[in-house]
Amino acid sequence: MDETDAWDASTLSVRAALRDAIGAGDGTDPRAAVATVVSVDGSAYRRPGAKRVLADERAVGAITAGCLEEPVADLAERALADGAVRETFDLTGEDDTWSFGLGCNGVIDVLVEPADGSFRPALDRVRTGGGRTDASRRLPDSQSDRTHAALLTVVGGDHPVSGGDGTVPVGARALVGEDGSVASADPRPPLPDDLLAAVRDRAAAFAAAGRSDTVTVETDRGTAAVFVDGLEPVPELLVFGHGGDVRPVARFARDAGFRVTVATSRGARADAERFPAAHDVVAARPPDVADAVSRPADTYAVLMSHNFVDDRLALDALLDCGVPYVGVMGPRKRFDQMREALADDGVELSDDELDRISTPVGLDLGGGEPAQIALSVVAEALAASNGRTGGRLTDTEGPIHSRPDRDADSD
Repeated sequence: MDETDAWDASTLSVRAALRDAIGAGDGTDPRAAVATVVSVDGSAYRRPGAKRVLADERAVGAITAGCLEEPVADLAERALADGAVRETFDLTGEDDTWSFGLGCNGVIDVLVEPADGSFRPALDRVRTGGGRTDASRRLPDSQSDRTHAALLTVVGGDHPVSGGDGTVPVGARALVGEDGSVASADPRPPLPDDLLAAVRDRAAAFAAAGRSDTVTVETDRGTAAVFVDGLEPVPELLVFGHGGDVRPVARFARDAGFRVTVATSRGARADAERFPAAHDVVAARPPDVADAVSRPADTYAVLMSHNFVDDRLALDALLDCGVPYVGVMGPRKRFDQMREALADDGVELSDDELDRISTPVGLDLGGGEPAQIALSVVAEALAASNGRTGGRLTDTEGPIHSRPDRDADSD
């Protein structure tokens, strides 16, 4: 963590900071703490699962719009001394202790705990590498094993430990995969078998959906509040091109939380220094550009080589590998010609494939400068990765973020 206060860090950066905080040791002597939003009632700046890593005087990530930094820092010191602690902040009143007149209008539960080795298995599942791979090589096949997982943490209740001598402590932990597999999270105390069995199926569903929230779990022996933190690989943006217009796209995409790969097109060298915001820069022949895709379901692509033939070949390859979104730079007429050229080669685009193509790429923001175009491109890719189409929030009804149905999550 080399930034003093990386408040606006993306999930990828927060996970990398957490991995750095754990270090290369066994994680049993933590020097940093992690604050996580585990429950929200009402309005709040961040939703359950948002994290802030605190080490010494440095912090990465945000759990509120800024009103809780000091109390959370105090809780971090307490957690490092005494273990995990859960705190409720009532921000519903303008004059309440924690609201500072910010009008957050919500009740936020925050879990603050040591950044110990119990996080490492989950980080390994979602492959949190934030560095750059060798500029001249393809992404390693091992990256394709990234998967979803749920980190289960007890945050309250009266459920007894195995053997019945005392209650399960706040901070007891287990890891559940999207397939229902269970792994320990040393050095934390485990969940009792009956408690784990009662929550495992829901945890697997949360893992698959990347959903996080606190659920109430009941067994014959007692009740526990368990925070189920659904973790999924961060979305990837694959940018096919090598011109100067790629740089602002890569920069905005990284800031927006994508893991960015730039695949330079025909005749261009994979120069990492040319694209400093990219996590990876690889050289790719247009028909082979899909080799740079490690998880098709989580990858969103933008074609901007400005070479008609290269973009056509890359489009065909990316559609074949199953990415859900391909943005194609250029006017509609250019894509119509591309579609005709594909048909001449015997490739008829299906309705499903056409639905995955966006051209002209980008949201209608009205700007024509390079940064404005890049913002438009990344904004549409971000909307696609979140299952949205883009638009003005003022024109929508209901909450900005979907709210969990807690009744359905309680036994």
